[in-house]
Amino acid sequence: MLSEIFKAYDVRGLYGKTLTDEIAYRIGKAFVSFLKCRDVVVGYDMRLSSPKLAKAFAKGVNELGADVTDIGMVSTDALYFASGFLKKPAVMFTASHNPGNYNGIKFCREDAIPINSDTGLEKIREILEKNDYRKNKTNKPGKTIKKDILENYFEHVKKFIDIKKLRNLKIAVDAGNGMAGKIVPLVYKNLPVKIIPLYFKLDGTFPNHPADPSKYENLKDLQKAVKQEKCDFGMAFDGDADRIFFVDGKGSIINSSLISALIIKNILNKNKNSNNKQKMIYNLVCSKIVPETIQKFGGKAIIERVGHSFIKDTMRKTNSIFACEHSAHYYYKDNFNADSGIISSLIVSEIVSKENKKLSSLLKEFQKYHKIEETNFEVKDKDKKIEEIESIYKKQNPRNISKLYGLTFDFGNWWFNVRPSNTEPLLRLNLEADSEKLMQEKKEELVEIIENY
Repeated sequence: MLSEIFKAYDVRGLYGKTLTDEIAYRIGKAFVSFLKCRDVVVGYDMRLSSPKLAKAFAKGVNELGADVTDIGMVSTDALYFASGFLKKPAVMFTASHNPGNYNGIKFCREDAIPINSDTGLEKIREILEKNDYRKNKTNKPGKTIKKDILENYFEHVKKFIDIKKLRNLKIAVDAGNGMAGKIVPLVYKNLPVKIIPLYFKLDGTFPNHPADPSKYENLKDLQKAVKQEKCDFGMAFDGDADRIFFVDGKGSIINSSLISALIIKNILNKNKNSNNKQKMIYNLVCSKIVPETIQKFGGKAIIERVGHSFIKDTMRKTNSIFACEHSAHYYYKDNFNADSGIISSLIVSEIVSKENKKLSSLLKEFQKYHKIEETNFEVKDKDKKIEEIESIYKKQNPRNISKLYGLTFDFGNWWFNVRPSNTEPLLRLNLEADSEKLMQEKKEELVEIIENY
């Protein structure tokens, strides 16, 4: 059962079946045993099972002699902030965009340094399997202390913009019944922004639509609200509010690489007097416009594989000031190298305000390429399928082949990446071309190979 729930970056499973209160309790003990820590910050989302799992985890932590700082129901980026602000390891109970019957745990060391399968999750799992728990030397049970960090968090996220530059904006926000429904009203309180709320009631059953804005069918209500209310633009968050997607004032969905380019230009222009080239990271399936924009505005672009723990680790090693992923994660050095949908929402609001232009107009300079949305395919033998694809496209004189993560072929006027899912029998396809015609042609070609070859 443990092999089912311990993933590459976190723990995730069906509540009551593969992930139970008992397992959470044991994970609490294993977490303390692994880190030999004296205090753990615990946060959780609005899922029905989250408070119960968090309480069970805290019991395990306390039994091993460590204290718990319970920060209550928060967004994941607020949990990361708490880890950095309090300089303590932390865990977040959330299953992000998954359906309501799922739950999970995200882990980090102090300063929001992520723990993944390579940096501790496998060792935590081994401790669980062996029941090899090591108490703290005090040999006294720990205690649980409730602490509200939200005021500190709100003060922190607002430091990323010049509030005086905000003008009267009207923004539709779809919280998807997730944590943005609690956080957004408090962050934007007293700012010159009118929020048109959609599904702000916290409800872990997700009665309106899944809290997964990466699937565009879940953005229909937001698109409609933006047009009906004549909003400047719209924003949609996933369940734990660490990711954010945008639609423009016409209700058109914006690819996350374009938002990345907009934020990159803004950050680099603010830092243009720096003596050193500011480093920025993008993952290997972002649009080509992302590294091009970094270079155009004086930065140094660094490519990394997909995955928040890899991104954050490289940010620390290279002292990068910003990073982005195609999945709408945006990371900031001054946010303990962690991602934040809320900070990104404030930055885009500031850009639209100070430029005094429509969001669609601001994005035009970045609309050079034609990119498909990440597409998933059920494949029984993922490795064999990737080998087949490699054998076909090797014969077509590619400009470059990369195996940084999965398989990437670059032909100059188009490129594609196929990579295996860490958790499901899926292959994920990303593809971009210089023209829409070429993009469609190559997409059809690859779909045929993946599904039928």
